[in-house]
Amino acid sequence: MPPPDGHGVPRGAPRRGGPARLRAAAATPPGRLRILGAVLALLVVAFGAVTAVEVTGRSDAAGDVVGRSQPLSADAAHIYRSLADADTAAAGGFLAGAREPAGVRERYEEDVATAARLLVKAAANTDGSSAAAAEITTLNEELPRYTGLVEQARAADRQGLPLGGAYLRYANQRMTTRLLPAAERLYEAETARLAEDEGDARAWPVLSLAAGLLVLAALVRAQWRDHRHTNRILNPGLLAATAATAAVLLWLAGAHTLARAGLGDARAHGQDSLKVLNEARIGSLKARANENLTVVARGAVLTDDGRSDKYATEYGAAMAGLDRALAEARRLADDAAGGDPVADAAHWTAEWRERHAEARRTDEAGDYDGALKRVIGGEASTGAAFDRVDAALRKALDHEQEEFTGAAGRARDALAGLPAGAAALAVLGAVGAVAGVNRRLAEYR
Repeated sequence: MPPPDGHGVPRGAPRRGGPARLRAAAATPPGRLRILGAVLALLVVAFGAVTAVEVTGRSDAAGDVVGRSQPLSADAAHIYRSLADADTAAAGGFLAGAREPAGVRERYEEDVATAARLLVKAAANTDGSSAAAAEITTLNEELPRYTGLVEQARAADRQGLPLGGAYLRYANQRMTTRLLPAAERLYEAETARLAEDEGDARAWPVLSLAAGLLVLAALVRAQWRDHRHTNRILNPGLLAATAATAAVLLWLAGAHTLARAGLGDARAHGQDSLKVLNEARIGSLKARANENLTVVARGAVLTDDGRSDKYATEYGAAMAGLDRALAEARRLADDAAGGDPVADAAHWTAEWRERHAEARRTDEAGDYDGALKRVIGGEASTGAAFDRVDAALRKALDHEQEEFTGAAGRARDALAGLPAGAAALAVLGAVGAVAGVNRRLAEYR
């Protein structure tokens, strides 16, 4: 046989090509170890990358809940309340006539300015093709028309013209049939976006968890293989890779559990209560506007069946809705800071109802001035009771908003740092896996 050449191949024998040499090398124990090290390192890095990507998406969604979608939902509710309150103030100011208190006028103007400002903010944060954008356009078009009608009503009333009441009723009709429905649809659209962001943030990172379990199983098997071939109990490199992978997996599961719990608290102890309290406040504003218009119209506007005063009927419906919302708000309140204002609102709602009944009896007896005094007079008026209801509901809303922001913030913070931490630990784990395999390779040299 011819002597071998420098590569260990007999002279004259055909040489193996590159792929063949690689296959031959891979079939040897050192070759298999090199492949094992590369696969383990790749798996650990892939786990870290998948975790970083998935958690970043959930962290962004949790951040959107706190910083975008919930504030936009709250702003939409505020737009609705501002519009309803402006309508209430307009009717109250009209009833007062030339004696309209400066505070009532300022309240109306502030409500209109607040609604306009929040509409600009909503437009800047809403996709131009979304359903919310269409409602914002409607509100921007209708608000100047409404305020124009209110000013016409005031101007006619100052001149002693009976058209003032008609203009005011037309303004109220525009508010209740165009502005408030559009504001309600805007609130529903923003609340739906809030629910979508919350759902994205709460979704379990199934791919990351599955990848972590797979990598952990592969590392444990590699250590068992190392122990079987060497009788060594521990391989420091592989042990470090396993510890890093387990740390990421536990961090991932724990952080997401905390985030889900925080978002659950935010919904149960914040968002649900905010929704009901907004309904209660809107109901009180509708009731107050209809109460004022009952006195303005004096039976001139009837229900569709022609049997009842339209505004008196709508006042009763709004008060019934207010009662239902307050009962639900008391059920949802989980502490005294949230429950006490709701109890105050319920107390003053009952007082308001009694004062309203007395005002109606006075009006029906033909004493218009006496009825007017009971509606827009001093501390004994229905207006004073309404103000107490409104103040209590504002206090409850502020408390529940703080509850929501705190719980949702904790959910967002639970995920903070996890994407970067997962990536860093994955790199350390990959280095450990390679180091552990290299230790075995050294025994073949």
